[in-house]
Amino acid sequence: MVETVIEKLKEFAKQDFPVPEVSSYLLNLYLDEHELKKYSLRHENFYTRNLIHRDSDFEIMVICWPPNTSAPIHGHEGEKCWARVQEGQLQICNYVEVSSDPLELNIIQKLSCSPGFLDGPAEIHSVENLSDKFATSVHVYAKPYDACDIYNIEKGTVERMKLTYYNVNTNDGNYPMRY
Repeated sequence: MVETVIEKLKEFAKQDFPVPEVSSYLLNLYLDEHELKKYSLRHENFYTRNLIHRDSDFEIMVICWPPNTSAPIHGHEGEKCWARVQEGQLQICNYVEVSSDPLELNIIQKLSCSPGFLDGPAEIHSVENLSDKFATSVHVYAKPYDACDIYNIEKGTVERMKLTYYNVNTNDGNYPMRY
């Protein structure tokens, strides 16, 4: 299954990831839960970014969300990004930047997301697991990046954050390695 998704995304990369086609593909994609589990390392206290595939055109990740955890409000470097809920319930808030000085963001969508829900492409958003159960989401990022902007509304600041992975797929059939 994963190899098929990678090949299809390589085709989309040649077309600069046409949003309607990629969105339709990801929305209707059957993702085998058993196969995804081997990429889905979890931690009880924080969300984990688990890399399945990365090349110069795109990356695919499984993010595991423990109960009552969240990702801060963050940007996607102007790239196309999609998030699909696989398990559990997530709240996704999409924002628009009204002003950078002083920092002002407006919520344009506040979504309660169940399995199968697809968000994207999103420019600035936050993701939160408000439930008392784990949640899992699959993310596709066109043109991967190694850092992003974190928006702190209370402080009125935007800070750069280096991105890391909790584990990385070795692509050799072995269990993912901790990064």
